[in-house]
Amino acid sequence: MTVDDANRICAALPGAWYHSNADGGLEAWKVGDKMFACYGHALDGVSVKTADPDSAQFLIEIGAAIKAKYFHRSWVRIPFDHPGADALADRIHTSYGLIRKSLPKKAQADLAAWQDDT
Repeated sequence: MTVDDANRICAALPGAWYHSNADGGLEAWKVGDKMFACYGHALDGVSVKTADPDSAQFLIEIGAAIKAKYFHRSWVRIPFDHPGADALADRIHTSYGLIRKSLPKKAQADLAAWQDDT
């Protein structure tokens, strides 16, 4: 996996947009005004949201992710050279879905349909 692979996955999601670090912030993908994937300055992995801290801890314990420094405990980091990177698309989709569902109802309604909308 590479940052280009992650970018392709993120770019295919409805309403997803890329936020560059040109202003000194982090390289990140957002839906609405909320981040669902973040690279950081090194561009060597991606941080994504999980359903809750227990889910994040489980992924860390089974070796599918590592702790995402400076993020809430419900976020994990998946280095691109990490064994857990094989499931990166699933982790990004999960993060996107969680963030998308947290948007205001009007913002959600303005987004194109997505396969995980049930």
